[in-house]
Amino acid sequence: MPDIDTDLHVKMLKAYMRDALFMNDAIKRGYATRDDMIKAVRSGKLPHQVVENGRTLIKIADLEQVFGKPRSAIYGMQWGDPDTVPPLLYVKQTYVLPYVKPEHVGLEIGPGGGRWTQYLLPMKKLYVVDHYQELLDALQRQINAPNLVSILNSGTDFPGVGDEEIDFLFSFGVFVHLDPHVIESYLKNMWRILKPEGVAFIQYSDKTKIMARINNSFVDTTTESMREMVRDAGYEIILEDNTTLWHSNVVIFRRGSR
Repeated sequence: MPDIDTDLHVKMLKAYMRDALFMNDAIKRGYATRDDMIKAVRSGKLPHQVVENGRTLIKIADLEQVFGKPRSAIYGMQWGDPDTVPPLLYVKQTYVLPYVKPEHVGLEIGPGGGRWTQYLLPMKKLYVVDHYQELLDALQRQINAPNLVSILNSGTDFPGVGDEEIDFLFSFGVFVHLDPHVIESYLKNMWRILKPEGVAFIQYSDKTKIMARINNSFVDTTTESMREMVRDAGYEIILEDNTTLWHSNVVIFRRGSR
């Protein structure tokens, strides 16, 4: 994909899905409380290895064998759980779930490990599109549903998706990293797949917010620049939320008349 660090998401995925964790990291991911973790290690119930500086290293397979797999084990949850983080919960309940209907066909750009995908599954068919096979594989390990269709694209295209097939297009955590001309290309290609009454939800970086400015991976977009790109591509903006999220905004739009 042009003008993005093509290794960024794959590097983050590999770092997250390493084979073993230090005890403190395992506790932060929610496998167990500190007391329960220490008790399992000391009793021998949880295999472990003491490494440099006396730190305790534990294999993820052993953690899951003893404690099961927590929700935080889903890649992407490190940036917030939509069931518990108030702004994300608000986004889910207000802007996502109302568009998820069993008779609809949906599409998610950049599903990651399924943090948001799980809420889109009730639709009749759900396409998940990514530029990296490693990320699609990570999602497959987490979610195996008969209505889920994985698509590896070549940048900003939607191979295999029918003309005017999509009722609801969704993307969170992706466009914050995309340069404006890549966003423009995506917007152009969305036109073909969205139904005339279909709706698109995009979260994007807002560099007027301090949390976006200090994040070097967030691109230099704003409310005004995103609004201009959406309208120039021929879409009608239904809603803008510029206050709920601390580093980004939400825009919801549909096809207009070109």
